[in-house]
Amino acid sequence: MSHARKAFRKRCLTIAAATLVTAVVAAPAQADPSVAEVTAKAETPTLFDDAAGGEATADDPAIWRDSDDPSKSLVLGAAKVGGLRVYDLAAHEVQSLPAPEAPSAEDEPGRINNVDVIDGANLAIATDRGRDKLVIYSIDGDRAEGPVKDVTAEKAAPYIFSADQDEVNEQATAYGLASWKDRRTGRIYAVVTQELINQVALLELTKEAGGTYGYRKIRTVSFPSTFTLPSGKTWTPCEEPGEQPYLEGMRVDAANGMLYAGQEDVGVWRMRADLTGEPTLIDKVRDYGVPSTWDPDTEECVPGEDPGFGGDHLTADVEGITLLDRPGGGGYVVVSSQGDSTFAMYDRDPARGNAYVKSFRVVAGQGEGAIDGTDGTDGLEIVNQSFGSAYPQGLAVIQDEPDTPTVTGDDGEPREGTNFKYVDLRDLSTATGLSFR
Repeated sequence: MSHARKAFRKRCLTIAAATLVTAVVAAPAQADPSVAEVTAKAETPTLFDDAAGGEATADDPAIWRDSDDPSKSLVLGAAKVGGLRVYDLAAHEVQSLPAPEAPSAEDEPGRINNVDVIDGANLAIATDRGRDKLVIYSIDGDRAEGPVKDVTAEKAAPYIFSADQDEVNEQATAYGLASWKDRRTGRIYAVVTQELINQVALLELTKEAGGTYGYRKIRTVSFPSTFTLPSGKTWTPCEEPGEQPYLEGMRVDAANGMLYAGQEDVGVWRMRADLTGEPTLIDKVRDYGVPSTWDPDTEECVPGEDPGFGGDHLTADVEGITLLDRPGGGGYVVVSSQGDSTFAMYDRDPARGNAYVKSFRVVAGQGEGAIDGTDGTDGLEIVNQSFGSAYPQGLAVIQDEPDTPTVTGDDGEPREGTNFKYVDLRDLSTATGLSFR
């Protein structure tokens, strides 16, 4: 989600909270008992979106598992203008790679938005939202100068959605990302969403000279922007002028050949990963179908009466999506419900209609020095394999914004802090009552 959209959501929540002060004082709100609660085991250093912090904002994580020594595995975290950060299993930063530079002083700088690790290839792919490109990294835990290296062949890395630099500067650019390696052909693909527009592109990585990589576009498709409700009326989500209901969070289930994509103000879609065929909406946000109009004076959407066509498990925005694989098959599609800081789990099997299973949230621990919970999560990643003694049954990494407690800058103003939380998969299994083994 963009800073402007996130600020808008926070304003709405603040207004709603203010109107409920009396009720809250009279009867403190109780956590939903149907939502499981789990605490984090570790957290990465806080990133700050200000000049002193290099305008770094934690967004989307990815996990690289060292098959030779899982205890040396790494977590990669997109930090937007702050580039790409690399952490060890103790959540310590081991490397920081800058975002690509702007072509000129008048152009937009690089902004690493989403990142994926390609299983079995020791490669990672990231969307550069500032320049409308992919960035490809190689991963080698024994590399002396740092485990992660930019191996993008610049001449073979064209703009994804833009025709020229002028269009890039308008920033309707590469945004969300899902990537995978075809088990039959060995080819590597990426599906990329476009910020502000409801388009999604399928790309294929290409091997270039000297161990570098580029990519080529295969096709682009558009997801629906207008929907027919059970009442027969049509509904279009209210967006800022010039915007469409766009997508960001995605994940490809390579075993089933399926893409799961989150349309932020609509819900979660399932579609063939090669972007052929028609998408299926497997769950909707709670305010799906609510008529809203844009108020230019307040620069906000004003909602009308809820017709009751929304879902029960997702509060807009729909954000990060990942898979929780179970050994031998099965598992769950896990979706960040950013509006209420919960995570919805769905059956991974399309034949079962990706039925809803359970929701959970990451809450603050108890006692001095306890780790805070996660709020407004953008991206998350889960790997259900052993990482040695630290996480013997798997690891979940979840973005947190804002990270608390709040830090005050030299000017006396609060600094916007973000980071990543590490959750032991054993703890998540216990909290949800689900077996991941």
